[in-house]
Amino acid sequence: MPETVQLFITCLIDSFFPQIGEAMVRVLNRLGLQVEFPAEQTCCGQPAFNAGLRAEARPLAEHTIRAFERTCGDIVIPSGSCAHMIRHGYLELFRDDPPWLKRAQVLAARVYEFTEYLVDVRSVTDLGARWPGRLTYHPSCHLLRGLGIDRQPRLLLENVRQAEIVLLAEREDCCGFGGVFSVEHPELSAELLKRKIANLEKTEAQTLVVADTGCLMHIQGGLMRRGKPQRVVHIAEVLDHR
Repeated sequence: MPETVQLFITCLIDSFFPQIGEAMVRVLNRLGLQVEFPAEQTCCGQPAFNAGLRAEARPLAEHTIRAFERTCGDIVIPSGSCAHMIRHGYLELFRDDPPWLKRAQVLAARVYEFTEYLVDVRSVTDLGARWPGRLTYHPSCHLLRGLGIDRQPRLLLENVRQAEIVLLAEREDCCGFGGVFSVEHPELSAELLKRKIANLEKTEAQTLVVADTGCLMHIQGGLMRRGKPQRVVHIAEVLDHR
């Protein structure tokens, strides 16, 4: 029987970008993996947690733990922010509750961000993908700083056929989304987005690749409002393209 992995889909992908989840499943299936999707999963609680609403985040975290405790196999997440929440945020949330902390630790040990899982667990860097044209990559804040994941998505992109990879200037700077940050500080968020779009234009790439859907939604929205031709895609969509 094929090995089973669990898909944690994230709120934004489930609600707005289901094609990203579908692309991710196809990529994992090509590696001979069977992908399961626990239907009772909901938000991981990260937005409330990051806003300082710990009491509101806890029921969501408990529900997530219960939902995935009933499953087996690694849990793969197409989002650095949600993976960071489960691996690190849950441990902080339950640090004064030993029984729940133990359950959170067991769950955290099963969780991997999508590119991390491909490269570090499956030792895969070439998926036979093709994407003609110039690509540039924006590393999201939680993925880069929170999880220390940067080598993995870049290795995967380097092996995409017919793609010319160009470096994004000030690549490590935030795009301005930051979840509730963009709501609480809209002027600062808008300025960060303006700088990110200006740097994208300097690359002359028509496609910006990201690994977090929050960044995708934020940057693509800014491009559309300005009438810009560039598009933003999730790395799962690039790796699925042939």
